[in-house]
Amino acid sequence: MSGEGKVVCVTGASDDPKIKHLHELDGTKERLHIFKANLLEEGSFDSAVDGCEGVFHTASPVTFSANDPQAELIDPAVKGTLNVLRSCAKVQSVKRVVVTSSIASILFNGNPLTPDVNWYLVSKTLAEEASWKFAKENGIDLVTLHPGLVIGPFLHSTLNLSLEVILDITNALEVPKASGRYLLVGRVTQFCEILKILHEHYPTLQLPEKLEAAKYEPTYQISQERAKSLGINFMPWEVSLRDTVECFKEKGFFNV
Repeated sequence: MSGEGKVVCVTGASDDPKIKHLHELDGTKERLHIFKANLLEEGSFDSAVDGCEGVFHTASPVTFSANDPQAELIDPAVKGTLNVLRSCAKVQSVKRVVVTSSIASILFNGNPLTPDVNWYLVSKTLAEEASWKFAKENGIDLVTLHPGLVIGPFLHSTLNLSLEVILDITNALEVPKASGRYLLVGRVTQFCEILKILHEHYPTLQLPEKLEAAKYEPTYQISQERAKSLGINFMPWEVSLRDTVECFKEKGFFNV
């Protein structure tokens, strides 16, 4: 971002209740600028990126069920990302674009789709593929971030599917040697482990007694080497899990 810190609103005007939490952050009166934009409208982001040195594109619909996957997931992800990049390509001041992709675009291969396909994963994979192609063809310095499930305290007052609060991503813009893809996964774990921790720390919470472990134990770990080269240090997942529950309590989603 530029020194003033521009923020793009793609859902409505500056008084949109969905971005109310942005106005409550420190320094917003001096540094925050809201722009109305549409992911599917080419040129919609031109004024937003004008004068910026770095652009973070984090918006992509997150849902695991869709009546029309093309319109609800793939078009906003692919066309939306390309429209942001097209706007960036017009502005000489933009030195780097950081796109939040997903570990899904790394884990899954190009095998033919089955009837039970997860269209969100497809959309993230296609969007990243299109991003790299466009960046290469137009000389854009692109960095992609690949988080898994992100947990921890969140700013907004409503829940989204994955609580995509990405911390410390500014490092990807500020480290000159940053390039290519960065995996943002602290540890591979199973839901049964999460349930065990919840039982230990929140015995009054209504939880299943147990969850059967998957048919296989995790046989892989995600390398943190490149992420740490940006100065990113992962918080222990047990701490983030407890912080998430405490945030749920604070915002009134349940009582413990």
